[in-house]
Amino acid sequence: MSNQKKNQNQNPNKNQNQNPSKNQNANQNQHQYPNQNHNSYPLENEDFNLKETKPTLGGGRVAANDRLGTAFDLVEQMHYLYVRVVKAKGIPLKKDGNSNPHPFVEVQLGNLKGLTFHFEHKSSPEWSQVFVVLKDRIQSRVLEVCLKDKSRIGDSDDGLIGKVNFEINEVPKRVPPDSPLAPQWYWLENRKREKVKGELMLAVWIGTQADEALQEALHLDATAVNGDGVANIKSKVYLSPRLWYLRVNVIEAQELQIGNKNRLQPEIYARITLGNVVLRTKNSLSKNVCPSWNEDLMFVVAEPFEDQLVLSVEDKVAPNKDELLGKCVIPLQEVEKRVDFSTPISKWYGLEKEVVSEGGNNKVSKLNSKVHLRLSFDGGYHVLDELTHYSSDLKATSKELWKPSIGVLELGILNAQGLSPMKNRDGRGITDPYCVAKYGLKWIRTRTIINSFNPNWNEQYTWEVFDPCTVITIGVFDNCHLQGEDKNDKAKDSKIGKVRIRLSTLETNRVYTHSYPLIVLTPAGVKKMGEIQLAVRFSCSSLFNMLAMYSQPLLPTLHYLHPLTYYQIDNLRHQATQIVATRLSRAEPPLRRELVEYMLDVGSNTWSIRRCKANYVRIAGILTGIIAICKWFNGICTWKNPFATVLVHIIFFLFVCFPRLILSSMFVVVFLIGTWNYRMRPRKPPHMDIKLSQAERVPWDELDEEFDTFPTSRNNDAVRMRYDRLRSIGSRMQAVAGDLANQGERFYNLLTWRDPRATALFLIFCLVASVVLYVTPFTVLVSLVGFYTMRHPKFREKLPSVPLSFFRRLPAKTDSLL
Repeated sequence: MSNQKKNQNQNPNKNQNQNPSKNQNANQNQHQYPNQNHNSYPLENEDFNLKETKPTLGGGRVAANDRLGTAFDLVEQMHYLYVRVVKAKGIPLKKDGNSNPHPFVEVQLGNLKGLTFHFEHKSSPEWSQVFVVLKDRIQSRVLEVCLKDKSRIGDSDDGLIGKVNFEINEVPKRVPPDSPLAPQWYWLENRKREKVKGELMLAVWIGTQADEALQEALHLDATAVNGDGVANIKSKVYLSPRLWYLRVNVIEAQELQIGNKNRLQPEIYARITLGNVVLRTKNSLSKNVCPSWNEDLMFVVAEPFEDQLVLSVEDKVAPNKDELLGKCVIPLQEVEKRVDFSTPISKWYGLEKEVVSEGGNNKVSKLNSKVHLRLSFDGGYHVLDELTHYSSDLKATSKELWKPSIGVLELGILNAQGLSPMKNRDGRGITDPYCVAKYGLKWIRTRTIINSFNPNWNEQYTWEVFDPCTVITIGVFDNCHLQGEDKNDKAKDSKIGKVRIRLSTLETNRVYTHSYPLIVLTPAGVKKMGEIQLAVRFSCSSLFNMLAMYSQPLLPTLHYLHPLTYYQIDNLRHQATQIVATRLSRAEPPLRRELVEYMLDVGSNTWSIRRCKANYVRIAGILTGIIAICKWFNGICTWKNPFATVLVHIIFFLFVCFPRLILSSMFVVVFLIGTWNYRMRPRKPPHMDIKLSQAERVPWDELDEEFDTFPTSRNNDAVRMRYDRLRSIGSRMQAVAGDLANQGERFYNLLTWRDPRATALFLIFCLVASVVLYVTPFTVLVSLVGFYTMRHPKFREKLPSVPLSFFRRLPAKTDSLL
């Protein structure tokens, strides 16, 4: 084993057991937080940057703006040896001469071996199976295809009926779109190269990953995978279910039968259950047997509509006791679909109730009670299953509202380098990596490369693009469902990292080939798990249509005409992600729940001090430009650079004399700044930035809080420490919020006579100012104010100005706070 592989197989968390605690408090914290790691910061020489690469794509070097026409022009060409085993005939009987053999075929290439399934007592079997192996992994000059009898295994000849040998150098090549190679009949030979009875139909050729046989082929280097694991290693395409918003308008109920008729003011509400989601209305304000609510409840459902809507009307008879007054079951196939906000037809539904008969059996009895509902599928909304700023799809649910696509997104998943070992097998660390990409409703999954830290996928996929302001997400995972690790279905595929690429940051018709760092934040700190090399191209069919998208609303119009509340959006997104994860986990092979939730960023809205710091840094970065302008103007006013100050005075005087130049000059300056910045424009797609994410220097206690469950699983001392820290942060935020409130209240109190003397002085100033402004030309006034503001420091005082002192003396409502 090479030194590189030895280093890869070492435990990447080997330093996590170091304990720098040197006092009793540190030891106590170590006991409270068993996952802490004080030395968990990334290594100084760790490279978390994006790297531009120059792979050989499509069989030749591709320039940055080159556009090829082949279907696999964004991946490196990989050559495979294909063996198609079709059928056999003329197989001799067993040695007893009375029964047919149990034939199967063994394809052997050096130490690589693959087996077809076997037949019972059949002399003319048909397999139609394809075996494939990467040409770079071939370590033998001869390919052996052996026909064997399973019932004779254990004899001296190992059950061999006959075999066919092929010289690898003589195998023909096939380059799509050439037609598939026709299989041929081959005579069988024994080990002494003597002809024996029986023929085998085969086709052997060398092709690329563009060959259509690759999808159904069994890789010879993955023959150790058996059973259900075979399906888990193949590449697949998945489609997210079509999601709808279901609006249930609970209007009223009539003739309810209350168990205790002496209750004069029943507290009646409606409970609606759809799958695992339960929502309820408020208690009716009309305290009688004919309650009314007129309340909307929102659900997310997926086609095909499998669940039924169950509505129950209940009476809260005690704090912990509810009485069922009746329920009804409504099939979702009967619900009306609408694309606008037109009023759907309302219907009355009869209520039923289970009654215990004298024999102890439960039977359903129909009641005279009815409930009035208005149900509709709102197809004018886009069902959000992703965060809006990470969304890959912004179309409305109803296909009637879809607009034509504006382009095509092509993704080539080339390879990965330096992946970390994710599990142990046979006493050494290994990784079985595969990729998942999600854009719009289409999910793709590459094949799993068995036991490789530097896998080569070279698979290419295509999506239609309807909006350029969308994001494609690519994730890398370790397959834990190949060798029996999925016993009792407890194993979960481990996440290695993910990449997000916003299409609007890409130039059209340009091939981007970069190596992206795979970064994961763990309880031990931020860690680079390897790198993935991608080739991305966004092709636009009409530049005008794409530019027109920037003038249109981001979401369908119904989101703005009848917006949902923040609570509804958050609750509905949680429902949508759970439905998508459930549906995709039922596919074959399943796209498992843990990776779907990771790709959809489930739980990203949980509390995190690290994210708060990152958002603070982002806000500070936005205000940097404003602060720089203020500092520059302060330098002008303080005459740090006399030449620049005099020049600003001249420009200011010109603007005062010719005010028409102000707005046009402002836009010209903005145009010149933007043109100047063009040469410094970003040349690379965005990637995960650990500095922006504040993941470089994260204290262990903050990481422990971020990865803790909700509700917390820590002990009281740890929760108390977190609470005290949150209180200290909250006190600073409280002080800032109070200061902002004070300034606003002082401004409003100028005219409220809260301070009679201050208001009287301000009103006298306003009266005098109105007279002065009336008799003074506006040009003169602006000139005096501007030149006074930029006056020389010799004419300045260090004390606050009179207006500022007056404003600070105004009262606020802090006097009334407890």
